[in-house]
Amino acid sequence: MKGFRRFPDLDGRDDQKDLLMHGDAFEVLTTLPAASFDLLFADPPYNLTKTFGSERFRETSGEEYEAWLDSWLGLGAPLLKPTASIYICGDWRSSAAIQRAGSRYFKLRNRITWEREKGRGAKANWKNAAEDIWFFTASDEYTFNLDAVKQRRRVLAPYREKGEPKDWTESTDGNFRDTHPSNIWTDITVPFWSMPENTDHPTQKPEKLLAKIILASTNEGDHILDPFAGSGTTAVVARKLGRHFTAIESDEEFCLLAAKRLEIAAADTSIQGLTDGVFWERNSTPGKS
Repeated sequence: MKGFRRFPDLDGRDDQKDLLMHGDAFEVLTTLPAASFDLLFADPPYNLTKTFGSERFRETSGEEYEAWLDSWLGLGAPLLKPTASIYICGDWRSSAAIQRAGSRYFKLRNRITWEREKGRGAKANWKNAAEDIWFFTASDEYTFNLDAVKQRRRVLAPYREKGEPKDWTESTDGNFRDTHPSNIWTDITVPFWSMPENTDHPTQKPEKLLAKIILASTNEGDHILDPFAGSGTTAVVARKLGRHFTAIESDEEFCLLAAKRLEIAAADTSIQGLTDGVFWERNSTPGKS
C-alpha cells in the first residue's frame, strides 16, 4: 500500500472514512474493516488489453478473467454489511464472467445496460454502444430508494380522467410524468471535452450514472467502497450526495485527478443531468435544449 489522503469527513469524526487511497486493491482490501460498507461499486479493467496510465491490463481467457474477478471479490465480500448492494461494470465480453463470479458471493438482482452514445463504428460488426452493470445484493434485505431515481419524461399523448391529468403533471414547460426506472439507461452521456467533469482517464464513468446508483442503493451518511477508483467519480458523487467513501486507485496520476475533483466537489455539488433532485429524460429539462 503506497499511501492515502483523507478528506474532511462529513460528520468530522470518523477517520476511517472519506479516504482516497493510492495503492493496489488486493493489498488495501485486506486492511479494511469487515462489515463496514453499504455499497460496493466496481469498475474493474474489462477483459481487454488496455493501458490505464502507468498500469496495463492484458486480455486473458474467459476462465482466467473470471478467476481474477473472483480473487478480489473474495476479499471485498467480507467488508460489506449484510444489507449492502453491489454493482460491477463490464462489457459484452466480460459480462458472463461477472455474472458467474458475483453470484458466488451475492444474490443476483438485475443487469443494467446503459447506452454509451460514443465509440467508433465497425465495418464488419455491430458498433459497441452499450455497457453492462450487474446489480447484486448481499442478502434479501437491502436499500432501494425508488422515488429518488424516477425519471421525469415528457408525456406525448396525455390521458385525462374527468378532465384532470392522470398520472402526469401539466405545466407551462410541457407535460411530464415521473416514471419508474428500468434496467435500460438511454439518458447517460459519456464525459466529453466540454463537460466540467471530463478528465484524461480513458474509461471514466459519468457522474450521472453514479448518482443513480448511489441515490437508489444508499442513504445519506452511508459508506461506499470503490476498489478501482480511476479518476474518482464514485468518491466525487458520494461527496456531493452526502455519503462517505473509500476509493482505491493504483495509478498516482489518476489519484491526483481524483483528489483535485474532490476538492472542487466540496464547493460545487452540481451533477449534470440531475436537476433539483430530478433525473430528466434527455433533452427535456425545461429551459434547456
